[in-house]
Amino acid sequence: MRLALCTCLLLVSCAALAQVSDPTPLQFKDAAQETRFNALTHELRCVMCQNQSLADSNAQIAHDLRREVLTLMNAGQSDDQIKAYLVDRYGEFVLYRPQVERSTWLLWFGPALLLVGGALVVWRVVRRRSGRQVPMPDDGQEW
Repeated sequence: MRLALCTCLLLVSCAALAQVSDPTPLQFKDAAQETRFNALTHELRCVMCQNQSLADSNAQIAHDLRREVLTLMNAGQSDDQIKAYLVDRYGEFVLYRPQVERSTWLLWFGPALLLVGGALVVWRVVRRRSGRQVPMPDDGQEW
């Protein structure tokens, strides 16, 4: 019984350790690479967090993705190639500024369409009210 309990505890602790990523800090070749890395990770969104960049997130997947980005940078890939790799893997959600494509037209042009539609409604209301006849004051009052 003790052996089974010890085995279960050992398996649970191994599973917990498997969740921890590599704690070593990222090693950059030079300051330019670090600057490029920081700029790139600020343009990428954490796929787990709500509205946090990859650079700002403390989620486990963000740590792993930062390591992946640095690995791809060290492999000589450009920023566009790295973004394309992450988009293929996680979709357009990973980009803070998605490409202007057919599927993102509403995202890019939706606010302008809403503004134009609101301006048209206001213009019609103002025009309709300006065409009304103002009633003449009744001068035949007895009091």
